[in-house]
Amino acid sequence: MWSEDDFQYAAENTEVILAPTQNIATFGSTSFRFYLISELMDQVNEVRVRDGRIHAERPQIVTPDHYASLLLDGFGEKAQRFVDQLRERSRNFAVLRYGFQFRKTDVTEKTVRESVETVIARTKAQVEKSEEPMSAVIQGVDDAWEVCLLKFTIDLIERSSGGNVRDFKRRGLI
Repeated sequence: MWSEDDFQYAAENTEVILAPTQNIATFGSTSFRFYLISELMDQVNEVRVRDGRIHAERPQIVTPDHYASLLLDGFGEKAQRFVDQLRERSRNFAVLRYGFQFRKTDVTEKTVRESVETVIARTKAQVEKSEEPMSAVIQGVDDAWEVCLLKFTIDLIERSSGGNVRDFKRRGLI
């Protein structure tokens, strides 16, 4: 079983190398592509690259009680445990909360025999060259990669929230 320290380690060792240039849409669904890069723990110069999509449904302003019903579709037990910890700490979040249903889909993974720095640089260059504004390159922890992905998602919510709140206010919804 994972300890709180394991989750904390994964969250603290999540680094967004390249963030999406667009935020979560206020009045519609948003889909982000992610490339999550992690070193294998027991192997030298072996790196796992996970490629997939995160889908964020239309944001909604919700009460703290509703926040506890955050749903995750397609995530494993470790990610659910991370969300449970977020729920326990929900009193520390801002008064305005968003409820999202997240889905991760189309996840593929490959292992390459190169340094993590080389793989990160190549992946970042690939995303920049292809001009994928809804893509992110993330470095994380291999065993707890879903926690790293959720950490990225929570940070994306925080980054998007100001614009979303302004949009809600302009429409008189809050």
